[in-house]
Amino acid sequence: MKKDIYIFNNGELKRKDNTLYFEGNEGKKYLPVENINNIWIFGEVDINKRFLEFASGKEILIHFFNFYGYYVGTFYPREHLNSGFVTLKQAEHYLDQEKRLKLAKKFVEGAVENILVVLRYYKNRGCDVELEIEDIRQKKEGINKAKDIESLMAIEGNIRDVYYKCFDKIIKKDEFAFEKRSKRPPLNKLNALISFGNSLLYTSILGEIYQTQLDPRIGYLHSTNTRKFTLNLDVAEIFKPSIVDRVIFSLINKNVLSSKDFENQLNGIILNQNGKKKFIEEYNEKLETVFKHQKLNASVSYKRLVRLELYKIQKHITEDEEYQPFVVRW
Repeated sequence: MKKDIYIFNNGELKRKDNTLYFEGNEGKKYLPVENINNIWIFGEVDINKRFLEFASGKEILIHFFNFYGYYVGTFYPREHLNSGFVTLKQAEHYLDQEKRLKLAKKFVEGAVENILVVLRYYKNRGCDVELEIEDIRQKKEGINKAKDIESLMAIEGNIRDVYYKCFDKIIKKDEFAFEKRSKRPPLNKLNALISFGNSLLYTSILGEIYQTQLDPRIGYLHSTNTRKFTLNLDVAEIFKPSIVDRVIFSLINKNVLSSKDFENQLNGIILNQNGKKKFIEEYNEKLETVFKHQKLNASVSYKRLVRLELYKIQKHITEDEEYQPFVVRW
């Protein structure tokens, strides 16, 4: 089974014969190239053309994050499964406003349904979120009435504002008070966790798109413009509540994270290296969590679930098989 490699130390990634190795202060560490899907780089790491050519040949994606934990970009090898037909169908669905809006609504519907699942889960565990659940239910009715992408995104934004108000009730720790959503820079610890977690999810989904015939540059809810990739942002909306947010609640409520895992930078707050490692460990554990998929009547991991979601989107685009977003059941 292929896995991801995370590099936090400074050093150099090199090719030696038919393998890769990382050389840093602690010496050389050889990487099992046949078992790698993605390499995530958080440290100051030097690479050269020879290394990139080899990584491309082995179909390994390399994701770069800066010192502050912000996503910088991805070395996306030449697509080995790309299909001109699929790309044309994706473009057709984007250029046809009715088709684009229909698919965009599905992403928002999936996101909202999964938000409600999370809130009901915590309501059943004593959190006072009934009013927010009802408010979101009412706002959800506006999705089908939206006439364009802008109004649809406004509805989603309003729903997430209500959802975020529940975080303090779920966490119940003043040290991690939410206050309001802030991004660059995050102005408190909870916002730093949300931003970092969302970046990880966007990048994980990009890695899964690479294993399909879909073109990551053509999204539907998020406009295809000067951004390099947008389809991964669309799909991430569905999985943020059940993956990223649940990871955050778990890390805080189990006292895995504390103030020592954060630092002040750029007039805001970010996770330090130790905090990032703790988050990634919990995040990967979540991705590998296996549960019973009711429709498939089989056990699947969240990581596999993302791939299955992409296949459903491709069928919607190429075979007119209407896409229904996954809604988690606990």
